[in-house]
Amino acid sequence: MTTLLSQVEAGIARITLNRPQQRNALDIPTLKSLHALLDSHEADPAVRVVVLSGAGRSFCAGADLAEWAEADARGALETYGWTETAHALMTRLHGLAKPTIAAINGTAVGAGMDLTLCCDFRIAAASARFKAGYTGMAYSPDAGASWHLPRLIGAEQAKRLLFLDELWGAERALAVGLVGEVCADERLQEVAGELAARLAAGPTFAFTQTKALIRDGASCNLAQQLEAELAAGLLCGRSEDAAEALRAVAEKRAPQFTGR
Repeated sequence: MTTLLSQVEAGIARITLNRPQQRNALDIPTLKSLHALLDSHEADPAVRVVVLSGAGRSFCAGADLAEWAEADARGALETYGWTETAHALMTRLHGLAKPTIAAINGTAVGAGMDLTLCCDFRIAAASARFKAGYTGMAYSPDAGASWHLPRLIGAEQAKRLLFLDELWGAERALAVGLVGEVCADERLQEVAGELAARLAAGPTFAFTQTKALIRDGASCNLAQQLEAELAAGLLCGRSEDAAEALRAVAEKRAPQFTGR
C-alpha cells in the first residue's frame, strides 16, 4: 500500500496520508514521499491549490513510534534522521508558494498537528481533536509547534496546549483560532473542496505574492513591508491575470484567471 494518495483535478491537488492502520503516523519514508510530492505539485502549473487530509479515522498521529522504538533499540534514536527529515518537510509545506488547506479528520497529534499549522487554511471535522503530545512524552515541542502556535493563538493559549498537553476538540480549536472553520464530519471533503475551488479559480500568482508578504512580514518593520509590497505589486501588475482583470472590468464580465 502506498503511504500517500494523490490526485489532481480542476487545479486542485488532493493529498491523503494513507497509513490508516498506523493512524497515518509519519515514518521517514512517508516524510520523504510527501516532501517529494509537494515539490512535484509546486512545479506543476496544473496544480493551483493543495488539500491535505488523512485516510481513515485520524488525520495524523505524529511521529511513528514503532520506527522511533526500533531506532532506540539499536542506539540510534538521536541520529536516525527523523527530526531533520520532518523539519525539512515542515519548511517545505510552510514555504509552498501555492495555497494549502488542511482538511482535518479525527485526531491530529504532535507532528500531525504541526502539519496542519504549516497550511494556510485549516478546516476541521466536528470530530477532530488536537494534541501537542510533546510534554506527555517528556519532550519539548518540535516540528515547528513552538513557532506557529504563539503566532496563531497567542502565547498563553500556546503554553496551555503545550505545557498541559490538553486534548482540544474542534470547537475549542475554532474558538482560539487554531482552525478557521468546523463542519460536520460527512461534509469535510465537500467544504474543503469548495474553498479549494474558489482558490483554484482565483489569481493564484497574486496569492503567491500575498502569501509571501504575510509569511515574511513578521520579521519586517513597516517601511520594509511597504517596500516588499511595492515589489510584489509590480510583479502582479505585469501578470496575465492583472491584464485579464482589467479586460473583464471593461467588458463587464467575471475575470477568468489562469494563475499567470
